[in-house]
Amino acid sequence: MTLDTGDALPSFDLPTDGGGRISRSSMLGNPWVLYLYPKDDTSGCTKEAIAFTDAKPEFDALGVAVVGLSKDDVKAHDKFVAKHELGIRLASDEEGKLVEALGAWVEKSMYGKTYMGIDRSTFLIDADGNIARAWRKVKVDGHVEEVLAAARQLTA
Repeated sequence: MTLDTGDALPSFDLPTDGGGRISRSSMLGNPWVLYLYPKDDTSGCTKEAIAFTDAKPEFDALGVAVVGLSKDDVKAHDKFVAKHELGIRLASDEEGKLVEALGAWVEKSMYGKTYMGIDRSTFLIDADGNIARAWRKVKVDGHVEEVLAAARQLTA
């Protein structure tokens, strides 16, 4: 079953860059953005992470945290953050449990080859831990602005 708007985010506890941790319970009380991306330091993922970093002051002003999530390990996240001076937290879901629960572990194809990978997706989570808005098959250009507009509506 794929989670969608109105559903509760499942319980999770994952490591983040910089030696931190993030859990569903630690994020309760404030809305936040969880964006899922395929792989650290690839072109689209880098562009998206930089766009969220650039918009961080606007999200911060709304009291909305932004967290990126991939199956990369924390070591890869630390390198990615340092290389591109990212200002957002990156969580590691190496086992893919949260990625799968969110319906973002999908069959993809490139150059005629089929493989499993993360579908670029974003979720705006409300203060109670429920999915307020979901974006699937995200195109990076203009996406952060769309998420920011939805965050403004949620916090108005």
